[in-house]
Amino acid sequence: MSLPQSTGTLIVGAGPTGLAVALSLVHQGFRDFVIVDGLAKGENNSRALIIHAATLEALDTIGCGDALISKGTKVSSLRAGTRTNVFMTLQFSHLKPYTRHPYGLILPQVFTEHILGETLASSGVTVHRPCRVVGMKPNSDDVKLADVTFEDGQVITAKYIVAADGAHSTIRTIAGIGFVDPKSGLGDNSTTLAQLAQADVTFDVGDVEEFEFRGVAVPNSIFLCVPLPPTFNEFLAHETGKTIDRRIYRIVCGVPIADGPVPHSPSKEYLQALTDKFGPIGLSSDPSVNPSGKPICIKDVVWTSRFRTHSSVADTFFTRLPTGDSSDALGAAILLVGDAAHIHSPAGGQGMNLGLRDAVFLGEALTKHIKATETRPLTEADAILTTFVAERRSRALEVIGFTKTLLALVGMRDENVGWWLPINKTTLRNWFVWMLGSLSFVQMQATWGVSGLGRR
Repeated sequence: MSLPQSTGTLIVGAGPTGLAVALSLVHQGFRDFVIVDGLAKGENNSRALIIHAATLEALDTIGCGDALISKGTKVSSLRAGTRTNVFMTLQFSHLKPYTRHPYGLILPQVFTEHILGETLASSGVTVHRPCRVVGMKPNSDDVKLADVTFEDGQVITAKYIVAADGAHSTIRTIAGIGFVDPKSGLGDNSTTLAQLAQADVTFDVGDVEEFEFRGVAVPNSIFLCVPLPPTFNEFLAHETGKTIDRRIYRIVCGVPIADGPVPHSPSKEYLQALTDKFGPIGLSSDPSVNPSGKPICIKDVVWTSRFRTHSSVADTFFTRLPTGDSSDALGAAILLVGDAAHIHSPAGGQGMNLGLRDAVFLGEALTKHIKATETRPLTEADAILTTFVAERRSRALEVIGFTKTLLALVGMRDENVGWWLPINKTTLRNWFVWMLGSLSFVQMQATWGVSGLGRR
């Protein structure tokens, strides 16, 4: 697809965050932008799973919340426990006094991306695909602009470049922005959950209602089973032409390093072995273990992947492209959003949520900056973006700290507290969670932290 030769703002990346930036700009009445993506089509990849209350509120402000809600499943609670029993139930109903969305919305990322893309298309905006960025440099005629080069040789000139191109961001790399773990006091040794296997599967018994939204904490691992909305089956049938009659479930399982690396595309047999070893015994394929006396086996694997639980944050979310000019001439504005700005473990389902909120608020901040440059010096107007990104980076650091703490808790090592207290750490953890989890104050704090309402 041919690109225009120039634009005010170039958005690189059309995943959920890039699409949300574009939708936010449209909502602000700003249409001088082009959005591109390196893939011919959005990835058929579920990845992120849940949209929290704070994110839905942000999406409401740009008119996208209801479209997502209509396709997702609202979950009112999350049950957590061991393989044999539940010791805590997290109730989203505690959020009712504070939000119109007192629930978690189950909606696979690929479906979220599809809905946001359709909403953007309905406003008359086209995503240019496939357009993979390979270079960026100051424009030879005006250093305040940047020439962005694509793999096919096309070049587009822009005043603002929004990098929504993921954890391996080409724009961030070219701009020379560092991307490292902030080391918030919890290092790699704080958890056994350095790697995860995840998949969308069906079971041979159809609906497994007992495991509506179930988390299992076991020594050296964690297992999660979540039913996906029936609308996801319809979406996949439309996209792939393959009809899946049974309910699709997302399973996520931590794999101890001692068990070796997770395969690039875990097989059904590999996933079944993890389910039998770490999942609720009610999902076991061994009839002698399963309380029902009957085996429950994975039937189909719709999608599968692996994930490493590491964290990184960009040194800054806003900079200007170096001009190479000996004077103080300012280059094009570079802004980072989503995984290009920060990544962390999937604990608590915080990643895409924070990226979407960043994106919605960036549209507003960017529009304010554009208007400010019409009447104020560029250096003065830049205070708008500097203040904005400082706040968003602060939020990212909070989320990284939160997810590291959560991961350290659920991925606690299977060992005794010490020679002076020969009690297993995971047993002690389970006891404390069971005891404290019955307190309404603790319930509220846990739900509030996961919802994102305290760090919008």
